[in-house]
Amino acid sequence: MEPLKPYKKDFEYSYALGAFPTFELLNKCPKAAKQVLVHSTFTEREKLEQLCKKLSIPVVESDKQIARLSDKENVFVIGVYDKFELSLSSDKPHLMLVNPSNMGNLGTILRTCLAMDIRDVAIIRPGVDVHNPKVVRASMGAVFSLRIQYFENFEEYKEHFPCEKPRGELDDGRRRYVYSFMLTGEKQLTAGNCPKPKLYTLCFGNEATGLPEKFAEYGEGILIPQSEDVDSLNLTIAVGIGTYLFRHHME
Repeated sequence: MEPLKPYKKDFEYSYALGAFPTFELLNKCPKAAKQVLVHSTFTEREKLEQLCKKLSIPVVESDKQIARLSDKENVFVIGVYDKFELSLSSDKPHLMLVNPSNMGNLGTILRTCLAMDIRDVAIIRPGVDVHNPKVVRASMGAVFSLRIQYFENFEEYKEHFPCEKPRGELDDGRRRYVYSFMLTGEKQLTAGNCPKPKLYTLCFGNEATGLPEKFAEYGEGILIPQSEDVDSLNLTIAVGIGTYLFRHHME
């Protein structure tokens, strides 16, 4: 490979910064891996080299390249990989993020999704680049275990995954229902009243502005109860609460 450069969005490749995200890359998405950089002081080198040898992935010791590619002092391994986009599964629950703008938040949300076993994430543009190394690092490599697909708007998403606003009793699981998390939502979400559909899409808005009001037409408006002392919950916290209740609600 040519000398590697600090990441830019138009690159066809990206970096997993750190040992744990790199091991996740190698174990969960080995076909995308191109090369692994290792620092001369890295203590688990034998384990890393054995895995890379098994996968026929070159390992290069280069303290200088690691320092150039990472803005963190505690990075001793960097996995270089080809960027990819996977289509969402049509028969699994989805999380939708509308115009996410913070890389750290996006990474944390992706890790939360993996923990809650929601493995399909739709992102409505404009949105953070999921392959930015800061997102990959914040996700602790969860990005390599998820299907993440970008859409220009909700209408494009709906063309690929027909869905509707819940009305009355839910059916036998063949329909996909949309739930829009917003401060104007009419339904207060609790462990006792969480809907129990088989297929659903949970929609969350931008960190600063939340969901556009039109999402109340697309799905049932959901409100997470909170005290009057704060104006809104942090996006990552809201996603954590919402995904937990939908995945582990009381029967």
